[in-house]
Amino acid sequence: MRTLVAGVGNVFLRDDAFGVEVARLLAQRPWPEGVEIADFGIRGVHLVYELLNGCDLFVLLDAAQGGHEPGTVTVLEVEPAAAAPGAAIMDAHDLTPDAIFAMLAAMGGHPGRSLVVACEPADLSAGMGLSDPVRAALPHAVSAVQEILEQQQKEGAQHAGQAGQGSGHSGGAGSGDRFAAGH
Repeated sequence: MRTLVAGVGNVFLRDDAFGVEVARLLAQRPWPEGVEIADFGIRGVHLVYELLNGCDLFVLLDAAQGGHEPGTVTVLEVEPAAAAPGAAIMDAHDLTPDAIFAMLAAMGGHPGRSLVVACEPADLSAGMGLSDPVRAALPHAVSAVQEILEQQQKEGAQHAGQAGQGSGHSGGAGSGDRFAAGH
């Protein structure tokens, strides 16, 4: 099984660096074989090409405005095929989750289960360094990803033991939630 955990964001737009920072923290930990932690920064096209290689689980780490209190971490399951029907293809620096999934679908790709671990930003102005609420949210995001990966590993072991009996994920698939990611 291949799992890709991808941090995205612009380190020059304060809290937009949330995904990049979470990926950096996760990369310092040991992970089982098949788990790749990567910082894609503002290289959205590169991320799409990486997803074309296929994966069973895709976890996108990003700052996303959802109307929550700054520093709120949310985990959303999305159905990539439904995330952005008819959306324009992104430019090289447009990294909203919808744009990533739209370009991937346009190129014929489809990751397995797709989750977004997002943090409500407090400050997306030009500058470096996370705001206090987003910096305080980093351990929560790291824990959320760790729980996701542990659950995936458990499910993978269960599926391996039930070979030939069908597989898949039940419930929650395809929330269709949209993001305004301030990129």
